[in-house]
Amino acid sequence: MLEFLTDRSYRDCEGTTRRDFLKIGALGAGALTLPQLLAARAAAKADGKPVKNTSVVWLWLAGGPTHVETFDPHMRAPVEYRSTTGEVKTRLPGVTIGGTFPKIARSAKRMAFVRSFAHNNSGHVGGTHFLNTGYDNRNIDNGGAPARPSIGSIVARVRGSNHPTTGMPTYVALNRIRAGIDGPSFLGTPYSPFDPNGQALKNLSLAVNEKRIDNRRVLLASLDRMNSDIDRSGAMEGLDRFEQQAFNLVLGGAPGAFDIKKESAKTRDRYGKGLGEQLLRARRLCEAGCGFVTLSYNGWDMHNQIKSRMEKLSPSLDQAVAAFVEDIHERGLSDEIMLVVTGEFGRTPKVNKTGGRDHWAPLSTLAVAGGGLKMGQVVGESMPKGDAPRTPAIRPQDLMATVFQVLGIPRETQFINTAGRPVFMIEEGQPIAELV
Repeated sequence: MLEFLTDRSYRDCEGTTRRDFLKIGALGAGALTLPQLLAARAAAKADGKPVKNTSVVWLWLAGGPTHVETFDPHMRAPVEYRSTTGEVKTRLPGVTIGGTFPKIARSAKRMAFVRSFAHNNSGHVGGTHFLNTGYDNRNIDNGGAPARPSIGSIVARVRGSNHPTTGMPTYVALNRIRAGIDGPSFLGTPYSPFDPNGQALKNLSLAVNEKRIDNRRVLLASLDRMNSDIDRSGAMEGLDRFEQQAFNLVLGGAPGAFDIKKESAKTRDRYGKGLGEQLLRARRLCEAGCGFVTLSYNGWDMHNQIKSRMEKLSPSLDQAVAAFVEDIHERGLSDEIMLVVTGEFGRTPKVNKTGGRDHWAPLSTLAVAGGGLKMGQVVGESMPKGDAPRTPAIRPQDLMATVFQVLGIPRETQFINTAGRPVFMIEEGQPIAELV
């Protein structure tokens, strides 16, 4: 076996520090061929059939956002069940949302608030796995491994790691939701989210002259053509693939999409700092061909003082989401980009003794915008005290099926798991009927 070592070490996007290396040996180049679904996608395009280039921005409210103080205030319930922040009228007749979201309220005609979203795992890690993969995993809160690939990794597997024209990575994590759970599981390391702060992109900074980039790309291409003994776990293939993603990104001309300074000062002010800058960057990435962007906004695990904590945390979310929704509408992108706002679960309907709410998966938080879906509505209804759905529950796989439909991914999509068996990515979910 021939081994090439570099002189640099770094922490990869799964958090493991290792040295770069490429191993050349006996495995055929066929191991690096595109997935069958990508080939089918290309064939469909060649036949003149419509191929969607839509995108999803997955805004994760880490910690479990309260459904009551966000989008289902229940102001007619007994006082201990009502929104502690009151309510604000939206531009939808008779519809109110939590009192700390006046800007979102003004954009309500371009959004849908789902009030019957529910599942049955009230653990932080378990709920995160359920929402990001569509599958429950009772062992994961006790140290178990992720059992299913995340939606973003599925998108990368279906579409390929980079956009064929712009070079933009298909799946980008502006910040990680939870390492591993937002990853590829049995799909393999090449379909992990691309980290824009990762070493591969830094190594290919535009400060590196074009000839040097070309030389490094030719080297990798020549090694690809040789018979390769790629690490069987997929880890080494993954490092190679991330490096290749970075080459494609830089040479495809898309790095500027990450730079929000290219936006006008007026647009940047509209979105605001922090989360707003991240959502603005997400919009730019989608315009450049990214299929799935995740960003995590932390701080929603409010076991106490929920009123004051909501008043502190909400303004950035309110400004950023409203700006994003209005911006994609004004740019004619509402059919092309879908925004999902959710977290691992909701909060208990009754305020506890410390003025907070505890974990509560039986009714959870969900709002969506764009994606060519039917907006300006409330989907489903909760019980009078906000403890469970009153109408048929919408489950994580239903949300996943809706995302698949927006992205043009067949619900019957299958991949091979670690046992060598084909498994469906969605088994029971159906697109949310009111939205499609």
